Formats: sequence, C-alpha cells, structure tokens
Amino acid sequence: MKNRVLSVDIFRGMTIVLMILVNTPGTWGHVYAPLLHAQWHGYTPTDLVFPFFLFIVGTSIALAYQNKKTDSSTYKKITIRSLKLIGLGIFLGAFTLSFPFFKDFENIRFPGVLQRIGVVFFFASILFINLDWKKLIAISGILLIGYWLLMVFVPVEGVASTLERAPNNLANYLDVKVFGTHNYRPDYDPEGLLSTIPAIVSSLLGIFTGLILTSKQEKKTTILFGLGGAFLILGHVWDVVFPINKALWTSSFVLVTAGWANIVLAIIYHLTDVKGIKFGSIFKYAGANAIVVYFLSSFISKLFGLIKVDGENSLHGWLFQTIYVHDFMPMKLSSLLYGLTVVSFYCLLAYVLYKRKIFIKV
Repeated sequence: MKNRVLSVDIFRGMTIVLMILVNTPGTWGHVYAPLLHAQWHGYTPTDLVFPFFLFIVGTSIALAYQNKKTDSSTYKKITIRSLKLIGLGIFLGAFTLSFPFFKDFENIRFPGVLQRIGVVFFFASILFINLDWKKLIAISGILLIGYWLLMVFVPVEGVASTLERAPNNLANYLDVKVFGTHNYRPDYDPEGLLSTIPAIVSSLLGIFTGLILTSKQEKKTTILFGLGGAFLILGHVWDVVFPINKALWTSSFVLVTAGWANIVLAIIYHLTDVKGIKFGSIFKYAGANAIVVYFLSSFISKLFGLIKVDGENSLHGWLFQTIYVHDFMPMKLSSLLYGLTVVSFYCLLAYVLYKRKIFIKV
C-alpha cells in the first residue's frame, strides 16, 4: 500500500487480536468484566474493539485511495471487495455441519460483523473518492445528527420512540420489519440496518485521521491527541440526551470510540513512526492479513462449537474442561487462558503467512 504507515498496521493487527480474544473465551459464564460488552447503555473496553476496526478501515481507505481516479475500475474493485466481505459474513452465519452444510433459510442471520465491514467500506470508499474533506465533515455531521433525530423523535406506529430494548425502538422495529427472524436477537441486532448509518461515520472519522497522517502537518501526534480529546468530550456531552450504546451504534458512541481510537493511534504513531521504537511486530503480522485471520478464527471457533465429543460436549467445551479447568485456578482465569491460547495460535499463523510473503486480499 502506498503511503504505508507502520502505526496503522500495528493498530489494525492489535484490533483484530482483541476481536479474537473477546470472541473466544473458554466459557461465556466466566469472563472478566472488561472483556464483556456493556449490558445496554455505556461501554467497556470490549465495546471499543469493533468501532476501532471500522475506524482503521477508514484510515486505510485514506492511505490506499488518496490518489485514485474515479473511474469504472476503481468502483469495480470497491464493489467486489464489499461483496466478498458480505458473502463471507453470510457464509459464517449460514454454515452448519449437516448436509447440505447450510442452515434452513429462516435460521440464517443476515446482518453480521463482516457484513457491516463490507457495507461501511463500500460507502466510505465511494464518498472519499468523490468528495473533499470539508464535504465529508458535513456529511458526517448530517448523518450523526440525523440518526439522533430519527431515533429520538420518530414515533413507532404511533408510540413515542424509546432507546431501550422494546418494540418502539426504531432501530429494532426496522430490523424486525426488514429481516424478520434473521436477527441476532428477537428484540435487537448489534449490526442492524439503521445503525449501519452512524457506523459509516466511524469509518469517515478514520479517513480524516488517515489524511492527517499523510499530510505535511507538523506535530501530528499533538493533532491526533487533540482530535481524540475533542471527540471524547463531545461524545460524553451528547451521552446526556443520546446515550452511548454499541448495540444501537449511537452518535455519542461514534464520537467516543473515535476519540479513543485517535488517542491510541497517536501513542502508537509517536512511538513507532516518530521515535522509531520497534515494538508490536506481532500485531503488524496480524494486521497484514487481518480479514483472513478474523474469518478463520470465526469459522474454526464455530466448527469447535458444532463438533461433538462423546456425543455430548462440543470440541470447544471438551478442550476447555480437559486442559484449562483446574481446582486451583479461578474459572475466569481458565476462561481467559483459553482465549489467550487461541489468540497465540492466530498470531503464530499470521507470523508464518507474513514471513512467507502470503498476503490474502479480501
């Protein structure tokens, strides 16, 4: 990639590693609180992980498409990549061990993490190659404010809107109407239809950071810290009337997570690109094949859950109980060690792929 920035590669890989860690505990019944999502409003460190990835998608768009022409070949590449991501996500949701290896149609979940990445990548890329940064700022503001107004002021079948998990939550209502049973839960989907609108802004804010990193501006670290601090303040102020909420991907959530993303990236950028300190290579390796590593981790994790040992326990459960559960060890620690083992495996895989110069583009 032209204009490659080491800190961006490290941040991308770090995010993927964290995504794998929070998705694969030994048991969901015993997980340390920081590795769980917030129950509804508010956020934990885990709630930062997915928006961080969408943010870095935007930063990567700025690095990769800064000088691209708006011709048919560029649009074709963007569209094909988006469809690949959406297809991989639907495959993950549809796969099962029973022939013909796909769930019945009514049991397939259409929304998902990779699907959202694909949709966000498509719209953020198209907007970036066609509009200047001033117009992108205006669109970001319009989308965030518009989403707030929709969620708070638009009634649902004559009933005043709510931001709780209820039939008159507009995002939930539209997901049920459009997708029917194809949702994460009957009453909400964290990658739902309407909440994808502010998720696009998560990527657009990452684009601004990418433009800063490739600009001739001095004191980029200071600028990123300042931008991150401003986003955090604005997000927490907005939280008073539009609560920070990952499941709904509220506008305040977009600003707060973008704020933390800028601060974390600023620290990594200062250490690596400014000071030249070598660290985080393992994250760079994971970042080089980020989507492939994430897809494999999700697919294999699903297989481990589906494969039965002795006709009862899943392979995942059997491995956890046999290797990691001991009387002298707290269950939460056992569960964390299982997750860290999974992460270590994929870090090793990413290292091997990188050293063999195998880079699989999705």
